[in-house]
Amino acid sequence: MTGLVIDCMAQARSQLRCLLGSEPFFLAAFDPNRTLLDFLREERHLTGTKEGCAEGDCGACTVLIGELHEGVLRYRAANACILPLGTVDNKQVLTVEHLADPVPHPVQAAMATQHGSQCGFCTPGMVMSLASLHFARADEGCTPTLDQINQALAGNLCRCTGYGPIIDAARAACQQAVPAHCQALREKSQVVLQDWAADGTYLCAHGAAGTFAAPTNTRELRQLIELHPQARLVAGATDVGLWISKRHQRFAAVIHLGSVSELQRIEHSEDTLEIGAAVTLADAFAALAALAPDLGVLLRRFGSPQVRGQASIGGNIANGSPISDLAPALIALGARLRLAGPDGEREIALEDFFIDYGHQDLLPGEYVAALSIPADGHQHFRCWKISKRFDQDISAVCGAFNVQLAHGKVHEARIVFGGMAAISRRATRCEAVLKGATPGPALLPRAADALAEDYAPISDLRASAAYRRQAARGLLERYLSAMAGQPVPVLYPTATPPVNTHA
Repeated sequence: MTGLVIDCMAQARSQLRCLLGSEPFFLAAFDPNRTLLDFLREERHLTGTKEGCAEGDCGACTVLIGELHEGVLRYRAANACILPLGTVDNKQVLTVEHLADPVPHPVQAAMATQHGSQCGFCTPGMVMSLASLHFARADEGCTPTLDQINQALAGNLCRCTGYGPIIDAARAACQQAVPAHCQALREKSQVVLQDWAADGTYLCAHGAAGTFAAPTNTRELRQLIELHPQARLVAGATDVGLWISKRHQRFAAVIHLGSVSELQRIEHSEDTLEIGAAVTLADAFAALAALAPDLGVLLRRFGSPQVRGQASIGGNIANGSPISDLAPALIALGARLRLAGPDGEREIALEDFFIDYGHQDLLPGEYVAALSIPADGHQHFRCWKISKRFDQDISAVCGAFNVQLAHGKVHEARIVFGGMAAISRRATRCEAVLKGATPGPALLPRAADALAEDYAPISDLRASAAYRRQAARGLLERYLSAMAGQPVPVLYPTATPPVNTHA
């Protein structure tokens, strides 16, 4: 073990380092459970960043996180209230104060002239979300559409209501170039982050409150897991951050996977798409949407831009939520997981990973390394999410359907629901009814009866058991009608993909 500790610590760095605006700061022995929001407000007195919900829903705490992407600095909006402080190591953080130094950013100026600020509490967060959009669209030399503006604001709630002036401000601001002071800040910061990235160190900070480590490769990750077997593994921390802020859970050791290079790859082969576990939902969007258009529409409704920019594919799966939107779709697509641990790697079907509520097939020391999805066989894939709100809401029911036909009859069927059981799982009885049959509404009575036997949903705050059963039956009917070539009503008001905010 001694040799292992020496090897692990050879490239370790005991201080967190980050650019706060243009100012580098270094922090040793910090609490691994401390959020970026608390640090900004309590230690740096940057109080423009607000705490509203403390669970990543309202957007009042939105900041911009700048990080290198293929050597170039890009900005993404993020919820500081659920972001562990240690995850911004080797990155830049911009708050609403930084945008106005020395003169207001075009979004800030437009919010004033267009009367976009009402009570003002949520305004800084909206400014930061629109600044992310402004950086991206200014580089492309075009003005965003109304739908793209609405998408950029989907993670920001206005308690006073009345988004009209805010949208007007976004339109006016996005017709202007990135101001010189912001462009100079980005160029200078990119150089600093490139220098930091090149020095070959990673964060491994120990203190009285605990340990926070951010390895940069799988060798370092394996060593850290062996040294800290009880550590909480996080990538985007969009769920674990909520455990910290709302449940007040505390972890003695946190290992951040978001900087592990091997877990950030997206690789295409002739028959497979493989996505590393630390790839964010935003970065995976294009590859997943190319597999099946309905998957892109589903991801458009996944959380908010702030959440999609931080949440990871692997984290969403490893969390094992029974109301996950992603798991039913991926199981229907035939996805498989690559798990890595002290004894090497193993591969399992995603559907076999979920054993029971809160119980996944992960051996001690193992972590989710990658997800692989067959590249073909998805021409009849459909997926629908039922929730009370269009944006940023957890599903009551999510249904995914995928069949392969041979001579007009169902050769193979994969029907998966989330929200209907303790885990996302296949409707095997319903699948058996479909196999060998010609898909169409005539199958509905038998298939729906079988579906009712597949699940015994519960009632909770999101939906009653009766509603879930009826919704699942309705989605099955919708799918069978679509397979027969019948028109089905559009569930979603828009299918426009999210704006790529790689500024």
